[in-house]
Amino acid sequence: MKIGVFTVLYQNLSFEEMLTKLSEAGVDAVELGTGNFPGNSHCDTDELLDAPDKLRAFQRALETRGMTISGLSCHGNPLHPNPHTAKEAHDVWRKTVLLAEKLEVPVINGFSGCPGDHLNAKYPNWVTCSWPPEYKEMLDWQWNEVVIPYWKEEAAFARLHGMERIALEMHPGFVVYNPETLLKLREHAGPVIGANFDPSHLIWQGIDPVEAIKKLGREDAIHHVHAKDVYLDQANIKVNGVLDTKHYSEILDRSWTFRSVGYGHDEKMWKDIISTLRAVGYDYVISIEHEDMLASTDEGLGKAVSLLKRSVFKDKAAELWWA
Repeated sequence: MKIGVFTVLYQNLSFEEMLTKLSEAGVDAVELGTGNFPGNSHCDTDELLDAPDKLRAFQRALETRGMTISGLSCHGNPLHPNPHTAKEAHDVWRKTVLLAEKLEVPVINGFSGCPGDHLNAKYPNWVTCSWPPEYKEMLDWQWNEVVIPYWKEEAAFARLHGMERIALEMHPGFVVYNPETLLKLREHAGPVIGANFDPSHLIWQGIDPVEAIKKLGREDAIHHVHAKDVYLDQANIKVNGVLDTKHYSEILDRSWTFRSVGYGHDEKMWKDIISTLRAVGYDYVISIEHEDMLASTDEGLGKAVSLLKRSVFKDKAAELWWA
């Protein structure tokens, strides 16, 4: 298993400066944003698709440092009820597929998206309960009329361009937010749909990441992995539960807060996650996503890299010589 980094944390650096910095930190792979929420500061699809010389220079910069791209990330909401917003997200997604084909990158990361509650809605509407009955009706309409048709078509588009792994991040606020909803979409759109497994978003919902890995791993539905931790403030949870709309900066008052790897949960939990990933056959990249307001970018990332280096296995598992 290789250690990677989602490079948006160094968007203030040029592409080559960022690669040099991460290479010196002992990172094996990079995950690059191509637009939408992650931005495209390190991977401009229009520029790279239209200029073969720039594409070759881009690839050489990686090769000379012995680094690979774990995935191209275009997290957005292509199902947004605002047609302009949806089209922008969709166009970035499609260009990302075309660039992944040229770069031979095997994974594209993103969100499932979330529609509104009817055709003329203004904002997305994330349904979190089945009663009163209109919520269930709304959810059925979202899935049957918008979500499934869209991703069936986009899964076919991806396969047409040699892409076999669309890794959707299970994120509250979007229709795919847990293993059950991920597998529901996969059932309808095919095995090209899988998870960009980010334990942080699952843990604060009350999901055990190890059990989630087992569930998804048995279906061969883990296409990419994020390493991001989350701190659960039990005192605030006991009063207000885990749903929290306060700004991330209100750390003392929130029920949960994103942290650097090892600062939300101990090293044992991360070793359990990595061991379970190996047990289900995942042998790809674990990509650090750094979103910790209590640590500087360099220090927070450095501590995450250090913990993961102690935890990942580099060699193949031993033969069962004892059994």
